Amino acid sequence: MYTQQDLELLSEKGITQDQIDRQLNYFAAGFPYLSIVSPASVGRGIMRVEEEEEKIYQDAWQDFLNSGKKVTKFVPASGAASRMFKDLFAFLAADYHLPTTSFEKEFFDKIGQFAFFGSLDETCKDLFGKDIATLCQEKRYKEVVSALLDEEGLEYGNLPKGLLLFHKYSEGNRTSVGEHLTEGTYYAKNKAGEVNVHFTVSAEHKEMFELLVAARRLSYQFKLGATFAVSYSIQKPSTDTIAVDLNNEPFRNEDGSLLFRPGGHGALIENLNDIDSDVIFIKNIDNVVPDRLKENEARYKKLLAGILVTMQQRTHTYLDRLESGEASAEELAEMLAFTQNELLISNSGEFDSEDELKRYLKGKLDRPFRVCGMVKNQGEPGGGPFIAVNPDGTASLQILESSQIDKDDPSAMEAFKNGSHFNPVDVVCGVKCNQGNKYNLTEFVDRNTGFISYKSKNGKELKALELPGLWNGAMSNWNTLFVEVPISTFNPVKTVNDLLRPEHQ
Repeated sequence: MYTQQDLELLSEKGITQDQIDRQLNYFAAGFPYLSIVSPASVGRGIMRVEEEEEKIYQDAWQDFLNSGKKVTKFVPASGAASRMFKDLFAFLAADYHLPTTSFEKEFFDKIGQFAFFGSLDETCKDLFGKDIATLCQEKRYKEVVSALLDEEGLEYGNLPKGLLLFHKYSEGNRTSVGEHLTEGTYYAKNKAGEVNVHFTVSAEHKEMFELLVAARRLSYQFKLGATFAVSYSIQKPSTDTIAVDLNNEPFRNEDGSLLFRPGGHGALIENLNDIDSDVIFIKNIDNVVPDRLKENEARYKKLLAGILVTMQQRTHTYLDRLESGEASAEELAEMLAFTQNELLISNSGEFDSEDELKRYLKGKLDRPFRVCGMVKNQGEPGGGPFIAVNPDGTASLQILESSQIDKDDPSAMEAFKNGSHFNPVDVVCGVKCNQGNKYNLTEFVDRNTGFISYKSKNGKELKALELPGLWNGAMSNWNTLFVEVPISTFNPVKTVNDLLRPEHQ
């Protein structure tokens, strides 16, 4: 089945034939849908923390920062910003030349408010010999857009979001990378004044990220009273997945080679696994705000982190007792109640012996821990918090995407639609065990939670396989807590005009 060229490509990527065979089986058989018990809600799976409790958790987080443990801010930043400019690409391709849609009109009416306006204005002068105002007066709107998006101009249509100017400041406008560095000082700075930030980037843009950070690091450090340890990683070629044609046969390029595609953000569990830290914050590259709103962001980051270290410490204490062999029946009952009432892990079966109960508790407590912020559902796309059935028959808190739901099951669809909250990708992770050793995070992935999508290449339709999502199936077997946070903590930039919203001005 595999040619010598195929085998050489697999070897180059670090992919085994067994991996390919498993992926081909998924294309043929599909992925099983998850069974939903119910949406998670406040009081049933989502914590709502009152103000008097909040200080306890924030103090717990500050104590942890002062303890010398390592904390890292992990930012997936490899995706291109092309989707952010899809409306402007459509304008360039349109057969009309004046701003026509409401999106186009808003973009040009408020173009001076963008942080990249100054750079774009200079680029227009270089390319066309005229500034933006003159070009617009001459109705040369498409030249302005091409200067923004094209390779000869600012190239914003091909760059990742992390390298785009997002916000205005008197001392110099700031990219989203700069905002993430700054934000880290608010809640991830240790007692030595160091902030660890890790960006996952594409190979072609890694040097640009390094140059940007190198150019700004000293000024940020001077202004913020912190030092930055910035690291980068690239999505591993071994996490690429094979594409197939509509008959589930391996898709081949015009030169006969196998086509592999990136496995989606779920592939980043490998990058996350390589981070040597006690606690890791995960936040999307485009969800940042100007400095005037960062205190509010930090308040809830500290809350989530304080809950994490507090609850993880309880699990570690329980594990210490289990491993000592001296846990009493009363202590075992307390641990079981903790898994059921605090972690919301339900087990319908009975335990035939004390040893069986101990094995069960060890299996459920000895896992990575995450605390996820959840905001009230306001129609935003993305996954949500649910109680779902696991492969071992237990049920627990999970973040589910629509692709994991059986569209032909009315009860499942009803439960999915009735979710009160959604996931803004606001996650704090505890990745070390009670002995202080790092978990191998790849051992806690539910491999059956990927999904298949339809794409095309050179005019030919194909099927692509997405690995279990980073905060979905890739963390399926973690201990999970959901905490309600306000919508004010969720400020993504999905389109360029989102930068015109008040929270980004």
